Amino acid sequence: MKTLKTYNCLIVDDEPPAREIMRRYIAQVPMLTLAGECGNALQAITALKQQQIDILFLDIQMPQISGLDLIGTLVNPPMIILTTAFEQYAVKAFELDVTDYLVKPIRFERFLKAVMKALPEQMLPSETQTAAIVNDSAAPAFLYFRADRKMVKVQLDDILYIESLKDYVRIHTTKGPLMTKYAMASLEAMLPAASFIRVHRSYLVALTKIDSYTTEDIYILNKIIPIGKMYQLQVIASLRKANG
Repeated sequence: MKTLKTYNCLIVDDEPPAREIMRRYIAQVPMLTLAGECGNALQAITALKQQQIDILFLDIQMPQISGLDLIGTLVNPPMIILTTAFEQYAVKAFELDVTDYLVKPIRFERFLKAVMKALPEQMLPSETQTAAIVNDSAAPAFLYFRADRKMVKVQLDDILYIESLKDYVRIHTTKGPLMTKYAMASLEAMLPAASFIRVHRSYLVALTKIDSYTTEDIYILNKIIPIGKMYQLQVIASLRKANG
């Protein structure tokens, strides 16, 4: 890098798991500094007045004031990267001159591409540096989840599969199940894509834990996990690729 300058980032999202993902991604990019995070647009307005923000990671659908409405109130806005679960606002967003539009679940590589759009040319990392950042972004060996009023460490290698139950997920591990409040899409984004795959609206599975499969089901220990029709082609292609 030609300079040690870093860029202050503000995360604005009403979902704590989504903020956690952005927080972890920002920490992995040397040019970025997390200046703060907000759960709604009103908090963001205050934060933007109190400190210099260079890049705003902004959700769209939030209570009271949406992300798009917030943009309309800003006189001298920072660079804005929208983070949303909905694709239908893209045209309106780019009319507001945002830097990029990320659709959840957001993978680190896509996040990094958006950040590179926001950085001035002289701050862009070289190809070697970019590769190093991506390599360093590999998911940790474990994650913590809130369960039974405490934070419980779960080793990624112990996860067999994850089952969605409305606002909760049940993480099935070699040591037993763990129930925690989490959005499936947020959890999917946190797990390494090379090791976990979404096979159904309600199931994520660890590729190395699959005992056998058909075009309709996956078998892990004594559990039969259905393959959803919308995931079928991708799942079978991934499984065949894993077999070389």
